[in-house]
Amino acid sequence: MSASFSRRLARGIGRLLLLAYPARDFSWARAMQHEIDQLDNDGAALVFALGCLWGGCRQTASTGLNWFAEGMKMKNGLWSWLLVPRNAGLAGALAATCLGISYLLAAGAPPLYVVVNAAAFLLGAVALSGLRGIAVRAERHAGPIVLALGSCLLLTSLAGASVAGASRWIWIGPLSVQVSLVLLPAMIVAYARHGDALGHAGIVAAAAALALQPDRAMAGVLAMSMAALAFARPGRSAAAAVVVTLAAFAITLVRPDTLPAVPYVDRILFSAFEVHVFAGLAVLLGSALLLAPAAIGWGLDPARRQVYLAFAATWLGCVLAAALGNYPTPVVGYGGSAILGYLLSISIFPADAGAMAGSGDRAATADSDSVGISPRTRLVTHPAG
Repeated sequence: MSASFSRRLARGIGRLLLLAYPARDFSWARAMQHEIDQLDNDGAALVFALGCLWGGCRQTASTGLNWFAEGMKMKNGLWSWLLVPRNAGLAGALAATCLGISYLLAAGAPPLYVVVNAAAFLLGAVALSGLRGIAVRAERHAGPIVLALGSCLLLTSLAGASVAGASRWIWIGPLSVQVSLVLLPAMIVAYARHGDALGHAGIVAAAAALALQPDRAMAGVLAMSMAALAFARPGRSAAAAVVVTLAAFAITLVRPDTLPAVPYVDRILFSAFEVHVFAGLAVLLGSALLLAPAAIGWGLDPARRQVYLAFAATWLGCVLAAALGNYPTPVVGYGGSAILGYLLSISIFPADAGAMAGSGDRAATADSDSVGISPRTRLVTHPAG
């Protein structure tokens, strides 16, 4: 009886071999199964079957561990890539853009709105990866860069497209671009890397431009970022920048700003929840992802903490402005200007871990990218930001 039980058990184990061995060893498992059946001694057949089962389990475990190890290598490589602030910014911009598109689809926005946001991201990403050396130039020539960008803002306020008394846009064909959303974030980050006399002049020009436009949201963003820089890098020049930008912000507060809220652009931090709770959560999550590069840079690149603080103040200010008034919700709302501005602002970050590892700003290596100007659109009614 015990011999019969051993034989049945051995045959049952033989059938398990087909599951225990990896698929590539199926023929070996089938051969072992036949060998079990050929053994005359029931006890010997059971021992042989158990040995084969043990070998199959070891083989399958080894295959699984190798697969897991390869997967972990890929995961660790991706994790290391994401721990570079510029890369984290690119990934965050992609995720935020996709979350914004999901909101636009759920809200029933015109299909062209989705195309505009996707095209803005692709254009900015190509510029980010295709043009090199902006980080190094921003460090060595921050003053001229900031002054040039501030002058562009001032020119927009004097000669840009005007809607309801506000001159914040330029037209590129049928599309409108809100210049402050494209240029101001990069300007602030460049100034944070190295502020000199020309940089101070650029900040004054930008403050004057925003007061003239008027652009209450971006004037508040500029004042908030300068206050953050003054906290991180105190001094007379930092204090002067705070005074000038606060004065510009105060001017925008007393000037009328009558532009109405634009669907799918303004106030969507709240209105998205009226579409669906998941649409609202997508908008909130996308907005939070915009700050990820600053959090990573603050922890891993202490030599440039003032840069990441200014970046965080800039984009947090944009989100707060969108929550408090009729201003564009950056990246997750309809419009390409903020998407382009975000990607342009992260181009001034160090391009790799080696650049971050150096001491001070001089350690930045050249793999940054570009000034990608482009459309934040206007389609149909009102120049969305």
